Amino acid sequence: MKKILIATVFTGISTFCFSQSEKYAKAMTTNIASIDSVRSADDMFALSSQFERIADAEKTQWLPYYYAAYCEVIYAFMKNDVPNNDKYADRANALIGKAEALGSTNSEISCIKSMIASLHMMVDPATRWQTYGTTSQQEIEKAKTQDPANPRPYYLQGQNLRYTPEQFGGGCANAKPVLQEALKKFESFKPATDISPNWGKQRVNQLLAECK
Repeated sequence: MKKILIATVFTGISTFCFSQSEKYAKAMTTNIASIDSVRSADDMFALSSQFERIADAEKTQWLPYYYAAYCEVIYAFMKNDVPNNDKYADRANALIGKAEALGSTNSEISCIKSMIASLHMMVDPATRWQTYGTTSQQEIEKAKTQDPANPRPYYLQGQNLRYTPEQFGGGCANAKPVLQEALKKFESFKPATDISPNWGKQRVNQLLAECK
């Protein structure tokens, strides 16, 4: 009888955990699929909030906080409210900090940190380049080292070069080979899971089209 009771309890716990895991995976899959279809800054902000709610409910998963931070950064770029970039960057930084605390520093987190530094820099590029521009590039180089197969640091580097004036080492001529390397890595990149980061390829193709 005791063995039957223990088995019943164990089965109940296992079923509950599977149900919770299935619910988490479904929520993440749905929200991740929504990222590419978002057309307004406000909708992207709402998506960031949804990921944050998932993260707060799960408590032990780093990816929801990661995606919340990513969506916050994209929201800031879409909103294009440059004088308030520090506010958006600080919020994204708080979110990626929570992801890092749960998942440790990795290549994907370093990519988001690079994007956050770029947001800060855009407020006043002339005076902030030495601080935030350097930080952005350092995070890109860190991301490359952490995962040489990850195409996203190459994408971010190429994008930065594309929009940096030629007199400062940017422009299409310098961006194109980096973007081509990113595209090459995208062709062979395999995300660890169905909900692991896999964004950027479409944007790389757009940037390369601009640089023809």
